[in-house]
Amino acid sequence: IDALCDRALDAPIGSARLEDRVRAGDRVTLIVSDATRDEPRSAFVAAVRARLPAVRLTLAIATGTHGRAGGLDALGLDARTVGAAAVIDHDGHDDAALVTVGTTARGTPVQVHRACVDTDLVIATGVIRAHYFAGFGAGAKAIFPGLASSRAARINHLWKRDPAARAGAVDDNPCRLDLEEAARLAAPRSFLLDGVADRHDQVRAVVAGDLDAAFRAGAAIAAPWLTATARRSRCIVVADRAPVTRSLYQASKCVAAVAPWLVDGGRIVVVAPCDDGLGPLDVVNRGIYELGLVPRLPVHHEIVLVSSLASTTVAPCYARWAGSLADAIDGAEELLVVPLASKVIAHALA
Repeated sequence: IDALCDRALDAPIGSARLEDRVRAGDRVTLIVSDATRDEPRSAFVAAVRARLPAVRLTLAIATGTHGRAGGLDALGLDARTVGAAAVIDHDGHDDAALVTVGTTARGTPVQVHRACVDTDLVIATGVIRAHYFAGFGAGAKAIFPGLASSRAARINHLWKRDPAARAGAVDDNPCRLDLEEAARLAAPRSFLLDGVADRHDQVRAVVAGDLDAAFRAGAAIAAPWLTATARRSRCIVVADRAPVTRSLYQASKCVAAVAPWLVDGGRIVVVAPCDDGLGPLDVVNRGIYELGLVPRLPVHHEIVLVSSLASTTVAPCYARWAGSLADAIDGAEELLVVPLASKVIAHALA
């Protein structure tokens, strides 16, 4: 990953080199993801610090609507890697830290942490993977919704109901285009350093440069790695690695990813430990299921959760509890099994 970062930074796409974008003493905000993403943050931070040794660096943890990250240890970062950088653990509910910089053409208020504004350059990092309504993760998402107010982020997320807001879609995706406009308003001086992951979640490429142009180059690399084609099925079993499976909030991405493969009246079985619980119930049931999953699923469907949670814990959520995988698939005449399901861009055979 270190060599990939260096090659990308040596030849940025649509931008001058990172070290030519700032001067000694400038303020730079470097954004990294929170623990809901498995990413090489240490390599990103080290690569940037090597290129910009004389700037005043702020490390901002993009938590979006997830809540505070709770420190650097869970992110694979230590004091030596971070150095003298100030650290911001973003809280989208902390009005005192937020500033409003405008409104997008689609009506989303652009309210972000002041670290996006009170700086000479914003560097967004992340890993480009499939995302069920933003097309792909990473890119401008590090800025918005990564450092956005929770309210503003949820307004943007309402675009998940649009049929064009789908995995693998970028230039015709209203959710993606809206968040990219918001990010440009929030951080007009920006730079991107993103990994590109394959279906096994291995970072096999890195892109750097202009926030939008470099991201699109990375998405073009990722698309053929992530796209899969299969016949529609009446019973689909999905699973993934942590951190996606730590909560139903995150594991719901697996349901959205395989929705194109489910026949009407079919069942999706989610195998996820959910060691962190379901997540906020109102968000899981309304923001994710009603707004995000129902528009993608056939009219008649069933979601079953096989987890470490008790039946009484699962009862209030949109999924039916099952004590074992055998119970969950009982009666199924056929199975489509999709490991690493959240990483897939699903195409259904006619």
